[in-house]
This record gives sequence, C-alpha cells and structure tokens, in this order.
Amino acid sequence: MNFDFSEDQKYLAGEARKFLDAESPTSEVRKVLNDDAVPYHKALWKKVAEMGWLGTTIPEEHGGLGLGMLEMCVLAEEMGRAIAPVPFASTAYYLTEALKLAGSEAQKAALLPQIAAGDIIGAWAASEGPGHPTAATLKTTFDGKALTGTKIPVTDGDVATHAVVLAKEGKGASLVLVDLSGKGVTRKTVQTLDPTRSHAEITFDGAAAERLGGKGEGEALTAALLDRVAVLLAFEQIGGATRCLEMANEYAKNRYAFGRPIGGNQAIKHKLADMYVKNEVARSNAYYGAWALSTGAPELPEAAAAARVAASEAFWFASKENIQTHGGMGFTWEVDCHLFYRRSKLLSVQAGSPKVWKEKLVRALEAKNAA
Repeated sequence: MNFDFSEDQKYLAGEARKFLDAESPTSEVRKVLNDDAVPYHKALWKKVAEMGWLGTTIPEEHGGLGLGMLEMCVLAEEMGRAIAPVPFASTAYYLTEALKLAGSEAQKAALLPQIAAGDIIGAWAASEGPGHPTAATLKTTFDGKALTGTKIPVTDGDVATHAVVLAKEGKGASLVLVDLSGKGVTRKTVQTLDPTRSHAEITFDGAAAERLGGKGEGEALTAALLDRVAVLLAFEQIGGATRCLEMANEYAKNRYAFGRPIGGNQAIKHKLADMYVKNEVARSNAYYGAWALSTGAPELPEAAAAARVAASEAFWFASKENIQTHGGMGFTWEVDCHLFYRRSKLLSVQAGSPKVWKEKLVRALEAKNAA
C-alpha cells in the first residue's frame, strides 16, 4: 500500500510553496505580530481565496474546486511551513468540514460558495475555559432558536463572520451555526502566545442560531469533525517542524566557531538527527491519517489521534531545538525562531490538547483490540 502523494499533488505542493515564499515570508508574518490593530494578513487572505484554496474540498456545484482531502493536506503542510497569518484553518477545516458533515442542503448552498470566495471567515467555538467540553460541563445553551453563553478562547473569533458552536440543548449537546454579525453577539479580543492567529471571547445573549445536524448529536458530530481537523492540523505542524529543521541545519552549516562550522560538533549533529527522526515519525503517522481521511476508512479515529500526537510532539521539539541550535541569538526577537515556537505551542492545543488526543488514541486502540 502506497501512502505517498501523487505527482499532481506534489506539483500542487511545489506551486503552493512558491506562492507562499513570495507572499508570506516571515517579514509579512511579523507585520501581523507587531501590530495589534492587524489581526490577520488581509492581502494574503484575498490572494489565497483567488487561488481557490478555500474551496479545495468544496464541490464544484457550490463554487469550489471539487478536489479531495489529500489536496487539502498538501496545502495545510505548506501553510504550516509558512506559518501563514490568516484564518485558513478556522475556515477551510472547521467551518467547511462542519457544513459538509452536518449541514443541510440549504445551509451548504447558502454558505459554501461564500467560503470558497473568501467572503466568509469561520470559527470553532467549543471551549469555555480549562477542561474538555462535554454535554455535562457545557454552560452555553441553545433552545432551538437562540444561543446564550460565553466561549473562550475562540481562534479567529474576533474576525470571523460565522461560528460553529457546541452548546447544551436539553440533556445533550448540539452543534449550532451562528452569524456573528447578528444581534446578541459581543466579542472581546484576548491575548495569546501567538498574536499572528488572533483569539477572542465571544458572548451570546439570545443570539439567533440554527442547528447543524440533529438535536443532541453535538458530541458525536464534534468527534467526527475533530478527527478530520486533527489530520489537517498535523500536516500544518509537520510543515512548521520541517521548516525548523531546515533553519537549524542552514545555521549549523554557516555559523562558524573556533574556525569550523558548529554543525561539525557532535551535540549539534544529535539535535538535528533527533529533529529529523521525530519529523519523519510524525509524517508517517500523518500520511496514514491522510489515507484514512481521504478514503473514509474506519481507522480514522485511531489514525487521526496518532497523527495529532506525533505532529504536536515533532513541531514543539523542532521549534525548541531550532532555538537551541541558534545559541545565544536564538531566543531574541530579531531571529525568526520564536515565530515557529509560538505557532507550535498554539497548534498543540487546537482541537484539544495532546493529553486529550493521547486518551483518544488509547481508547481507539482498546476498541480495536477488543473487536
């Protein structure tokens, strides 16, 4: 069985890299980082939409490209490598996949074309603070028409036009869709470790909302949605980890100390080797996840959890060791290492912390062995 990408998909990756190298170098990322009034790179967002990337997995009848999840995995890796400061994941992963998974035909027809055109920005609002949200712990409520409660932190919540919200309905939980421009919605920007992906606290006070899927199906739909998102986020993390290894390797070859490149020192060689091994382990797991995602295989929960755990570890480790390889200058503001460290820490808690995904992996393996 061959889990590798096709030649066409590799070509797409190459073209995406050229585009992002030109349009989203770290100098552009820093413009968002350094300016509190700029929550994301609007020019890049417009160009990403023009490239058709937001509609990669959206059917052609809804204005998308009608491609598959493997193509989205390819783009996710390149977006991660560029640490692109745009709400791509919130829109192309969370909102799009939620609509494809649970949206009615009317909801799809109304929203998917606007997503593909870049006119809609999505947000995933499940968290209400520390802890994993469940039907038993949710405080945000939905009565069938209106939503009341507070969600924090919501990635891209300050710039999103629509949010998918996990809310308590009756004794269970439901997924609901909210137009954030409507009445009863207030937003407050919150600070995080990575300002290049803005976050917000969103308060709903009887805000008009409509259900995605059936009543009480929220937890099951959330699990299915996050399995899809986890694979895509894993590819983003691998893209960032790969770039960290490249940066460290380049610096080790060109930085001289005592008349020789520091890459000749055994300690540096070990760092680079360890980064490479973790990256390759993560890539192997992500490819397995991509296969399961693209084929609808029953192994997806297991594969998604494995990909998520391995990729989170790889990106954090690579970003940390990249700083160490750069020595005394590695932690300074002027060097780009911290941009990747920030993003690695942020992505590690998106869609659930590593602890949550480790527990999911254990449960999936237990269920598999018991079958």
